[in-house]
Amino acid sequence: MRFAAGVEYDGSSFLGWQRLPHGDTVQGAVERALSKVADAAVTVTCSGRTDSGVHARCQVIHFDIEAQRSTRALLLGTNSNLPDAVALRWVQPVDASFHARFSARARRYRYHILNREARPALERLQHTWVRDRLDADRMQLAAQHLLGEHDFTAFRTLACQAPSPVRTLHSLVVQREDDRVTIEVQANAFLHHMVRNIVGSLIPVGLGERSPAWLAELLAGRNRALAGPTAPAQGLLFVGPCYPDWFHLPAEVSLAGELSEEMASTPAVDADDGGDAAE
Repeated sequence: MRFAAGVEYDGSSFLGWQRLPHGDTVQGAVERALSKVADAAVTVTCSGRTDSGVHARCQVIHFDIEAQRSTRALLLGTNSNLPDAVALRWVQPVDASFHARFSARARRYRYHILNREARPALERLQHTWVRDRLDADRMQLAAQHLLGEHDFTAFRTLACQAPSPVRTLHSLVVQREDDRVTIEVQANAFLHHMVRNIVGSLIPVGLGERSPAWLAELLAGRNRALAGPTAPAQGLLFVGPCYPDWFHLPAEVSLAGELSEEMASTPAVDADDGGDAAE
């Protein structure tokens, strides 16, 4: 039987999502915990990989098991076997056609910046610290140049393995609240380090070192070497993917109403990323 689950994690102590031969990964922890509950080896597929240090609010996975287990048993049993930094938010049965990666029609990220003179202590692993004042309005103006379907070569890592650099950016919003600046972004999929590279180019705009039009120039130039540096991983949060509402998943990962119908008709794009793993 196939199940879907939402996974929340603090990526600070992990080498990323993807299972590796050596070192702690989120996927490895989740598979070990599920395997104990199912009393058999379980392999999970995620909606988008995340890099070392990147966090997730609701990473979505699917897995198949033969053992008869209730959703409550899977949720509570798995969480009791997971490290404190990882937890399942929900578990539910899904149709065999559901695929955590290929059924997703969009993915959402949030980047957290603590913008004050004093460095953080308590929040240092969930925020990126920028000492000098950022102008969020200038950053928001610059961000609008990236909306729509474009070749994002200037904002992907040179090691990115995606066959095409073309992605569709649905929204990109920069907001300030007191000493915190957040950058919310949604796209059909992301290239490796795409979100962090966009943030790294928005920061010089916010500092007044570059004009908002610089983002348009970078996009047109398609030269990664001319764009800003890759922003640190700890500020990045994978909010989660979005699926058509006919899968009947929780609201936090479902497209609603007309938006669901519109985006469901659009072919899924493989995410190299995500987090950065295709983020």
